[in-house]
Amino acid sequence: MSGDRRPLRVVLFGDGESPHLLKWALALAPRVELFVASSRGLAPALAALLPPKRTLLLSQDTKFAGGNAALLKTLPGLVRWLRGVDADWINAHYLTSHGTLAWLARRCGVRARLAASAWGSDILVTPDHSALLRWVTSRVLRDASLCTSDSEAMARRMRELGAREVMTFPFGLDALPPEPTAKEPRLFFANRGLEEIYDPMRVLSLFAGAAAAWPDARLMVANGGSLREALEARASALGLDRRIEFVGRLDAVSQSAIYARARWYVSVPRSDSVSVSVLEAMGHGCIPLLSDLPANRELVRDGGNGLVVADGVDAFDVAALERLAADAPAIAAANRAWVGAHALFGPCVDAFVARLEQCPPAPGRTPLSTP
Repeated sequence: MSGDRRPLRVVLFGDGESPHLLKWALALAPRVELFVASSRGLAPALAALLPPKRTLLLSQDTKFAGGNAALLKTLPGLVRWLRGVDADWINAHYLTSHGTLAWLARRCGVRARLAASAWGSDILVTPDHSALLRWVTSRVLRDASLCTSDSEAMARRMRELGAREVMTFPFGLDALPPEPTAKEPRLFFANRGLEEIYDPMRVLSLFAGAAAAWPDARLMVANGGSLREALEARASALGLDRRIEFVGRLDAVSQSAIYARARWYVSVPRSDSVSVSVLEAMGHGCIPLLSDLPANRELVRDGGNGLVVADGVDAFDVAALERLAADAPAIAAANRAWVGAHALFGPCVDAFVARLEQCPPAPGRTPLSTP
């Protein structure tokens, strides 16, 4: 590349109100000439990051569970805006909504190449709902010059559905948190959404097994969702309402403070890729107790640096917890070191942008450098 190189122009396309898309935007903004198209609005921090002329708001109420056909009505406006931007790449996040629109926009003549970033259920769940959704997902993946995945298990599924090239890296931490100084040996923490897919009822049942053996065991449950009232009732029915605390949605500082105190982190979703919450917990020196999913087994060696809870098991094996507790400082140090080496987001985005720069420009685009 010569000194005349122009910056890579990238449109980040997704839900602009999502903290996950904000994290991608903050990482990409110093590295590329960034534009953002949002299916909804913009989070305040994202609106402050870019001038209005670099953003497009489609103002739709998108739902990751599906039912986003109304988004198709926004295609003409999206195509007009993308033609004006004339980007090198559209980086679409969540493939069965934003990825589909990006693929259709390219079929309507938008020249930018497609980088398709999968989030989890768009690959692991949605394609199995119907033959149409499987076909659409496959078309998006086949059209993408580059895809990203946050687990090897999801990357394999993407290749099965037709992806050509998949970069796999976790949706990691911005920085490794400070080393914790005082863990509470019997404090458990869970912070996934209080919805069926995350199986929070099972979290309570698993904790009940530890609580029966450890009278000083406590569980803190963060986040919100439709099951909160039912969970509070269940905690009372188990006789654990004084030992299970529901703390609601937390800001980053408050959540980090609980990570730093908790010895144990519980996450037992029914379907998931590599979870940033699990990575955060490991970075704070928590011992992860996870459901038996392929992505979780990429992070945890059962009985080594955490516990993988087999399907159908509804109480923690306290003897296994005791063995882990005996080596807790060493496990915490090893988990933190792994996160520092493999799960920091900045270096992963550097590699992603470098790969975008290596790809030949789309037909009609100006090369990234001139002789």
